[in-house]
Amino acid sequence: MTDGREVPNGHLLDDIARDFADEHDVVMGTMFRSPGLRVGGKVFAFLGSNGELIVKLPRTRAAELVDEGTAEAVVMGKRTMRKWILLPARGDSASKLTLWRDLAYEAYRFVGALKR
Repeated sequence: MTDGREVPNGHLLDDIARDFADEHDVVMGTMFRSPGLRVGGKVFAFLGSNGELIVKLPRTRAAELVDEGTAEAVVMGKRTMRKWILLPARGDSASKLTLWRDLAYEAYRFVGALKR
């Protein structure tokens, strides 16, 4: 779980992490010094610096979520990361958790399949 530092929306990531308790290949780790979830050593979801959830999905699914306004593209420097999307940290906790949980599962399945 998160390491006790005050991380915006860390409690939501902890809730999602508990969903994966029976998945022995899922562990907490870090990405850019932020808490996240890994499957087979690869990050599939992590918290951004402002408490957003960032997940890795197939390129077409990521574009779909950006186009419908559910997510934002992740840009690093001048480069748009086409498989990574940012889920804004707005709305009530219950609504965020429902959306984040669903997309974390999608990301888990996608990244988990990449390791094979």
